[in-house]
Amino acid sequence: MGSSLPPKEANLFKVIVKSYETKQYKKGLKAADSILKKFPEHGETLSMKGLTLNCMDRKSEAYELVRRGLKNDLKSHVCWHVYGLLYRSDREYREAIKCYRNALRIDPDNIEILRDLSLLQAQMRDLSGFVETRQQLLSLKPNHRMNWIGFAVAHHLNSNSSKAIEVLEAYEGTLEDDYPPDNERYEHNEMLLYKISLFEECGMLDRALEEMQKKESKIVDKLSFKEQMASVLFKLGRFDESESIYRSLLFMNPDNYKYFIAVQKCLGLYSDNGQYSAGDVERLSALYNSLKEKYSWSSAVKRIPLDFLEGEKFQEAADSYVRPLLTKGVPSLFSDLSPLYEHPGKANILEQLFLKIEDSIRTSGCFPGSPQKEPPSTLLWTLFLISQHYDRRGQYEIALNKIDEAISHTPTVIDLYSVKGKILQHAGNFAAAAALADEARSMDLADRYLNSECVMQMLQADQVGLAEKTAVLFTKDGDQHNNLHDMQCMWYELASGESYFRQGDLGRALKNFLAVEKHYADMTEDQFDFHSYCLRKMTLRAYVSMLKFQDRLHAHEYFHKAAAGAIRCYMKLHDSPTKSSTEENDEMSKLPPAQRKKLRQKQKKAEARAKREAEEKQEDETATTNTSKSGKKHNARPVDLDPHGEKLVQIEDPLAEATKYLKLLQSNSSSSLETHILSFELNMRKQKILLAFQAVKQLIKLDENNPDSHRCLIKFFHKINKVSSRNTTLR
Repeated sequence: MGSSLPPKEANLFKVIVKSYETKQYKKGLKAADSILKKFPEHGETLSMKGLTLNCMDRKSEAYELVRRGLKNDLKSHVCWHVYGLLYRSDREYREAIKCYRNALRIDPDNIEILRDLSLLQAQMRDLSGFVETRQQLLSLKPNHRMNWIGFAVAHHLNSNSSKAIEVLEAYEGTLEDDYPPDNERYEHNEMLLYKISLFEECGMLDRALEEMQKKESKIVDKLSFKEQMASVLFKLGRFDESESIYRSLLFMNPDNYKYFIAVQKCLGLYSDNGQYSAGDVERLSALYNSLKEKYSWSSAVKRIPLDFLEGEKFQEAADSYVRPLLTKGVPSLFSDLSPLYEHPGKANILEQLFLKIEDSIRTSGCFPGSPQKEPPSTLLWTLFLISQHYDRRGQYEIALNKIDEAISHTPTVIDLYSVKGKILQHAGNFAAAAALADEARSMDLADRYLNSECVMQMLQADQVGLAEKTAVLFTKDGDQHNNLHDMQCMWYELASGESYFRQGDLGRALKNFLAVEKHYADMTEDQFDFHSYCLRKMTLRAYVSMLKFQDRLHAHEYFHKAAAGAIRCYMKLHDSPTKSSTEENDEMSKLPPAQRKKLRQKQKKAEARAKREAEEKQEDETATTNTSKSGKKHNARPVDLDPHGEKLVQIEDPLAEATKYLKLLQSNSSSSLETHILSFELNMRKQKILLAFQAVKQLIKLDENNPDSHRCLIKFFHKINKVSSRNTTLR
């Protein structure tokens, strides 16, 4: 780098590079300007100056300088590398990869460029290229641990686990017998556990077991070791040994449901659909009775039997489970029991049990069959539980009577008001639900959950302004929008978007839905730093797990809701375009060509002026940064040029925008009924009859009894009849 310069300027060039690496940008700029005074067209210096300016948020100047530098020195790997770094900073990964490849044609053995290229290939899931680059790095620096590990992980991600094992074993062959030293024991432990998981993934269970027995002394994470050992033994069919390990894990954590399920599997007493024969139920009862004696303090050992017991035995078990929790006053009891309502008949048994307990406490002050007097609060929590029960069963009037009685019993319990609000919400009285939620919030102003619950209820009642004022109580600087966006508070943005959509404000609705989509883009971007960090820190299992999660990121519920909301907004925009744009077009069309041209120029000038004023305001805020009490400076946030989403609704082809999000839903949420309903509605509007038919077929396949499936089918047949009557060719 800088080799074409005289010695003095070459040293200054090194200062630029070091200043960039240490983030001393002003010092780097000063050194660059000193070189450019004598050599104004030196390509590498121009490029490095541009890269430095890019870090100072002067992007337009940065690109201009880097392109000028590249034009002056096309054969410099530094110029190409810097150009790639510039693209990478703007998330233009494909362009960055092209630049790195051009740099490698000039300097094929440059470690730094190869490393940067490998990170981008991992980010873009160019797995074959990732393997190739990591192999090249390993051949250039075989004494570096990270290169061995990176090469192994590359093969694993490229679906070649056996090759990854070979690479790890080759690496272990380079180590001494007394490895690792004390300060590297955990990293080595992670590598060994990763290797064992690869054996297990490949089905090489005997080798996995052999490896674990051989390397047990070098594995310091004993919990993961035991879990993996039990898993391997189970897959080998050695159920007694596996059960023994799972029982030892239960001793460590007797509230871990996974360990109980694993013990059931080892004994052949587990069913995926929850259906058990009478004999299996007896054996399961005996198992959990023995475990209950051993782990009497565990709540899991008492709760799990409620899933498989039936009839009187279920009632007895539920009775013994519920009583101590009612006495203690556990607000989450109903949430714990709610999955049982999916089991046929169990809701009726629970109702009889709850009413029996209520009647006994009212009359005698004791539980049925018990001589011990209960505290007055037991009746309160029984009423609380019964109100939630009737709410779940849709009997809102009874639920409200019970919760009102509980409130009159003890008016100071906040949970009662929250539950009453939810009952009113389920009954369809959103305004009253919001008022109750606000009352609950006002009883404890320091509780963030109550604040959030209140905001959600207000948005459900379309009280957006009030919801914003309430949300601001728990955000910094009094600027709720920016803070909630910075915190990726997606539930708020989704609820706000739905509220604006119901009110017909499509601009603000789109603004919120697209903000959620931006969060998922940020999450995808956030994985970039981990490609090098995880290999360096040897957190390999967590790294691979994170990459698998990222691959299915857009299947997440919140993204689905945001994409579906955006599609509905775009379809509504297509059905009824915004009045302002249509009226403006009508007025423009009536004017003579000269006046029309003059009006358009005036509009463009007004838009440019507004943009310039916003940018100037932003610069002023950045220059006069706010100083906190501690003396720290806070950079001003960028000014939102379209706070109400007015530009978002001025789109030429709303259906084309909707199609982008529909494709994401079809590739990531194909099992969702809503995806295919939206596909049908969108393709009907686009006159894509065959695609609409395909969506109807998927709807019937997923749920033929769903009312929406029938609605779409009838709508489709109506369309076909119209098309046939016009003798139009199907497309």
